[in-house]
Amino acid sequence: MAFLSSSSPTMQKGIFVSVPVLVLSVSFAAAVIFLLTSSLSTCSCPSSVSSPNDVVGSVSDVRLEEKISTTREDVEWVRDLIRSNGLHMQKNELRKGINPRTRDQQLADLIQYKGISHYEGDNHTALPCPGELLVEQHHSNYGEPWAGGRDVFEFLAQSSNLKPNSRVLEIGCGTLRVGLHFIRYLNPTHFHCLEKDELSLMAALRYELPSQGLLHKRPLILRGDDMEFSKFGLDTAYDLIYASAVFLHMPDKLVWTGLERLVEKLKPYDGRIFVSHNVKFCSRLGGDECAKKLASLGLEYLGKQTHDSLLFNHYEIWFGFRRVKQ
Repeated sequence: MAFLSSSSPTMQKGIFVSVPVLVLSVSFAAAVIFLLTSSLSTCSCPSSVSSPNDVVGSVSDVRLEEKISTTREDVEWVRDLIRSNGLHMQKNELRKGINPRTRDQQLADLIQYKGISHYEGDNHTALPCPGELLVEQHHSNYGEPWAGGRDVFEFLAQSSNLKPNSRVLEIGCGTLRVGLHFIRYLNPTHFHCLEKDELSLMAALRYELPSQGLLHKRPLILRGDDMEFSKFGLDTAYDLIYASAVFLHMPDKLVWTGLERLVEKLKPYDGRIFVSHNVKFCSRLGGDECAKKLASLGLEYLGKQTHDSLLFNHYEIWFGFRRVKQ
């Protein structure tokens, strides 16, 4: 027997607990503690206190939407960086280095050595790329700097209020001077293009997309010169359709045929068609006739917009249209 009482000469009433009862009580308490400990160790409940690392990790997993346009703050930032490094524009000539070469010299080297890696035998790369593309001769095919493509993208994307899930069609995307920026910004498969020139298509598919790491975006780029768009999908609806200088080189009749087919593929009211440089295909009809023809197609002329870029000494004129019929 265990005796739990205060000992006193007067022998006050005590409390007696038998050994078996005591053992059972201790065992029960131990079992309860074990069960509580086990349940807490396997609990998937969030901790009431998060460490800074946990917060940073959760934020880094969220893909932020890419900003479209360059701001004056961006320009000031890079100007400050140039000034702080004491940089001044020097004469553009070959510098001393490992192997400074002009484009023509690079091309001669590629032909002689069968590729960048100086293969001893035949070039065995998975996607052979002609030397003319590797030295980027196609970047000089536009009559203006290649970098201007970024400006065109910024203007069109901003003017059309594009989002990554928007859909875009370019008529005559060439070697993707502009298209690359749309492809990078948009969700996979959301950029479409109709281009007739084989050399431009080869440059786009065998050099530009791979070199920019954009093959996974799966743009739909098709060859054609007939303004036939059914091959892009009968139910496809675009937020933006644009043609940069392409309509200048087409017969007016073909341009109107193309517009008639495009109207049904443009989202009503919010979708936009942009044409660069001029709209002589329309103005040659005369003001009233042009307006009537556009109305018959369900198109509304939104006016001329100028894009005077903050970058690259670039300036362009664009003409906008929207669909006003369901």
